[in-house]
Amino acid sequence: MQRVTATYLIETPLPVEQAAATLAGEQSSGTFVAVPGETAELKQRYAARVERITERETASAPAIPTGRAPAAFYRRAEVVVSWSVDNFGHNLPTLMSTLQGNLYELAQFSGLKLMDFTVPASFGAHFRGPQFGVEGCRRLTGVTGRPLIGTIIKPSIGLSPDQTAAMVKDLVEAGIDFLKDDELMADPPHSPFDARVDAIMAVINAHAQRTGKKAMYAFNISDEIDPMLRHYDKIVAAGGTCAMVSLNSVGLSGTKKVCDRGALAIHGHRNGWGMLNRHPLLGIEFPAYQKLWRLAGVDQLHVNGIANKFWESDDSVVRSIASCLAAEPLGKPVLPVVSSGQWGGQAPETWRRTQTVDLLYMAGGGIQAHPDGPVAGVRSLQQWWQAAVEGLSAEAAAKKYPLLAKSVAKFGGK
Repeated sequence: MQRVTATYLIETPLPVEQAAATLAGEQSSGTFVAVPGETAELKQRYAARVERITERETASAPAIPTGRAPAAFYRRAEVVVSWSVDNFGHNLPTLMSTLQGNLYELAQFSGLKLMDFTVPASFGAHFRGPQFGVEGCRRLTGVTGRPLIGTIIKPSIGLSPDQTAAMVKDLVEAGIDFLKDDELMADPPHSPFDARVDAIMAVINAHAQRTGKKAMYAFNISDEIDPMLRHYDKIVAAGGTCAMVSLNSVGLSGTKKVCDRGALAIHGHRNGWGMLNRHPLLGIEFPAYQKLWRLAGVDQLHVNGIANKFWESDDSVVRSIASCLAAEPLGKPVLPVVSSGQWGGQAPETWRRTQTVDLLYMAGGGIQAHPDGPVAGVRSLQQWWQAAVEGLSAEAAAKKYPLLAKSVAKFGGK
């Protein structure tokens, strides 16, 4: 019988075996008391199984409140649980409800985090996954042998379509590979979606006709279903190649509806991620998170970056990049989007830690606030990555390539 297996990090005042059994029961056939119809045969087929328990350290105080009287100590453990695929079929929202449902509310736990999960091979027959992924995004942008270099249009809100298009013109002429709307920019009165697409794609298409290089622009279509699909079609009609979705706002089903159309690469923005992950004993870890969105069909997914402006550690970013580029599930890697306070000086450490150029490396201020302007910002990022792959440190790169000294002076102390 095919099974989905999930790994959790738990904290509990109870014996770990008892807490794990409660988790398995709550997320399958069980309830807090035996009920008619809950036969041994039914439980054998549909009940979740506790596959493995690995006990860890204890804590003197709960990681999160339980609403119960304090305990003498709290046990922590890694718990592996599995379910028959018969419980939910190939229904992605119900799979998510099983992996991340009411278990977070159980008073038996003072900490619980979904670390990872695996799905059987049969999921490949039901979920197409990324239509483009790493190789498809390279094909659409014509970039090989190095990361895609991208930026975010700033100011994030307030620019008119024509003002935005003027910025895009400078950036595509500088050789940028990828641009995108900010997650706060969708279809506001000051920049109506259709007008913005027309203005930007006129610039991108004209540049492509002159040079053969077509930059990818991720237009933010995040909205209710009907407007999202209408905006998706507008991008296709205008000759665009990418749409952006704010994943946590739109949800699995809305995102999958967009991805299933298959004509555009889908840029998955994970804004709100800290709410799901920042606490070390609550929420979901990125390896599990990216699998849900990979099954939905997202092609590109944010992972933060080395020495980022947020709270996330470099180790966590490196794990996230590796999980996006892992083959499974579906044998279709997702393109990691390195962002958040990036400039060229982080490229050498990013290369050293990951040994991959299969990245979309995005810098907002790191390009647009370059002291010699955005054109120099794009060229600087390209040269930083050349130096990184040569194995140079940031200091050695700045000595070898004088162009990089100005970005060190501007951003190196930040």
